Amino acid sequence: MGLTKLSELLKNNDIVLAIGLVVIVCMMVIPLPAPLLDILLTINISLAIVILLVCLYTKEPLDYSSFPTVLLIATLFRLGLNVSSTRLILLYGEAGNVINSFGEFVVGGNYVVGAVIFAILVLINFMVITGGATRVAEVSARFTLDKMPGKQLSIDADLNSGLINEDQAKERRRKLERETDFYGTMDGASKFVKGDATAGIVITIVNIVGGLIIGIVQQKMDIQQALGTYTILTVGDGLVSQIPALLISTATGLIVSRATGKDEPLSEDIKNEMFSDPRVLGVVAGLLGFLGVVPGMPTAPFLLIAACTGGFAYLKGKQQKEMLQTAAAQKAAIEQQEKLGKKDKRARATRESVMELLNVDTIEIEVGYRLVQLLNVEMGGDLLERIAQIRRQTALDLGIVLPSIRVRDNLQLSPNSYQIKLKGVALESGEVYPERYLAMCAGEPVGNLTINGIHAIEPAFGLPALWIESKDKDLAEMSGYTVVSASAVISTHITEVIKKCAYEIVSRFDIQQLIDNLKKEVSEDYVNDIMKDITIGDVQIVIQNLLKEGVAVRDLKTILETISLQSKVNKNPNFLTEHVRQALSRNICKQNLADTGELYVITLSPDVENTIAKGASPDGQSVTLDPAFTRALFDRMNLELEKAITATGNQPVILCSSPIRLLFRKLVERTYPQIAIMSYNEISSNVKVKSVGMIKLEFAKR
Repeated sequence: MGLTKLSELLKNNDIVLAIGLVVIVCMMVIPLPAPLLDILLTINISLAIVILLVCLYTKEPLDYSSFPTVLLIATLFRLGLNVSSTRLILLYGEAGNVINSFGEFVVGGNYVVGAVIFAILVLINFMVITGGATRVAEVSARFTLDKMPGKQLSIDADLNSGLINEDQAKERRRKLERETDFYGTMDGASKFVKGDATAGIVITIVNIVGGLIIGIVQQKMDIQQALGTYTILTVGDGLVSQIPALLISTATGLIVSRATGKDEPLSEDIKNEMFSDPRVLGVVAGLLGFLGVVPGMPTAPFLLIAACTGGFAYLKGKQQKEMLQTAAAQKAAIEQQEKLGKKDKRARATRESVMELLNVDTIEIEVGYRLVQLLNVEMGGDLLERIAQIRRQTALDLGIVLPSIRVRDNLQLSPNSYQIKLKGVALESGEVYPERYLAMCAGEPVGNLTINGIHAIEPAFGLPALWIESKDKDLAEMSGYTVVSASAVISTHITEVIKKCAYEIVSRFDIQQLIDNLKKEVSEDYVNDIMKDITIGDVQIVIQNLLKEGVAVRDLKTILETISLQSKVNKNPNFLTEHVRQALSRNICKQNLADTGELYVITLSPDVENTIAKGASPDGQSVTLDPAFTRALFDRMNLELEKAITATGNQPVILCSSPIRLLFRKLVERTYPQIAIMSYNEISSNVKVKSVGMIKLEFAKR
């Protein structure tokens, strides 16, 4: 009955571990009898050998993730044994059979030899193995932490592209976190080994000095007898402690240096990488044979090792030759069967591998390393979700499907910076603070409260703003500020860039996809009939012209019908665009309505319109005007716009006749890209129009 309960108790690992740790601590306080100390010292040596072998056969460091904790327990256990053995040596002048055996047999009973061997072991452990393992652990921890943002982005990119599912992404993130925790912990755990080596030196010196004092003063021994007794016991104790310490230090070096190993045991890596080339072994055998016949050199050992190395090189060379012959025969057979097919395949593979280098992402976001947390869902980042929402919103607002937006880190950027690239070229950039909120206020803040923050310019619209701390968020909102997160600032900036550059983003392939989707929704015969007299290129140019002026193209059916009908009259893209705009008049008016539901307009005087019409080129693609007239036109236009915005609080549109609408748009688009230019034919019948100004010049009357 008692054995059954003990067996059940031992099955509970947590209880066994807790009891073991308590016993280790008690060893430093409670005296242990010599027989029990012998058993514990033997367990200590066995434990060190087990740890070394486990590290030797570990394929990757994370397979032994408990190693830092095991290292702490083993170090504490060994120090506890040191304290217990020191107590026995100083009190009774003996410390059990294990320590006596190491003191008498291993060092031949000579305390000078023992002291030298112990000093050498300590130097090897402290200066070579422990120092190297500690440095490797530090570098591995730093490099692992530095590579963490890139690995996280790689996981998110694979997830967004569909290469892995959500469960696989979670598993890879967990492994990445475990890897980071492991190397960070190993950086600290390696200090246990270094401290243990230092403690071994101090304990040995204390034991020798203390033993001499006790032997000479209390036991009335002479100096020679005291040295012989206490020094041999102390050196034996030091050897018993340092050998396991040396084994565990070696294990530490093995586990941290396996970071670059393959998924194979260390022995396989060494065999494949060091002893697989017969040429290396042959050169070594020849060099050893030469040294063996040099006069004055020991002939027998050099020739023996040379013969063994040469024989091994011969066997490896023969084995390698047979493998090459077998592989060549198989390759020749395959080439004979599929010679022409393989040539084509290799050519395609070569072309594809080179072509991959030419791929350019249409839209790309690069972020500094401090903004990587905005991409990590587990850290509360929602930027990837917002980007997905941008694609959905763009489809609703503009009627186009954006290509995948790639997000990656760029260590060359400043930590808080990001940049938006279009077709590989940086277009716009900004700076955000992920741990802060951006507060913007259009007018004067409410109340006299002072809000502290970092002064900045909102990147999407150029508004003055403050980056405030989280604790000031509620206060800023009460004061009339609009407060948004860092990821919202970036997503808004991306949205505005997409609106401005939508005409550059949409490609012929995108147009083809939109048309194919229309075939599924309406009728394939219907769409084929419409496309009979027009091309994809015609449709692309018209849609790009519409997007350039911010006109949504969701109503693709109306656009294609208008292009098909008007192309029978004139296939000029500008002509087709103007008629499509007239067909989409309701949508265009709706986009430009004021908050009151009215359409505020500024018109052009007839004289100004006539002057612009006279300056048009014969093909109607450009306009040439007197610089003085153009300068005066812009001044007057700027004045009327300021008056209208001040009076209505809304931005009006410029209204002109249909023949000059496109010419006037080309004239002012660089200076006023945000102003909508409409023709009278684009005014829907159910829209209430309110004129808030007229652009007229004395120049036009001359």
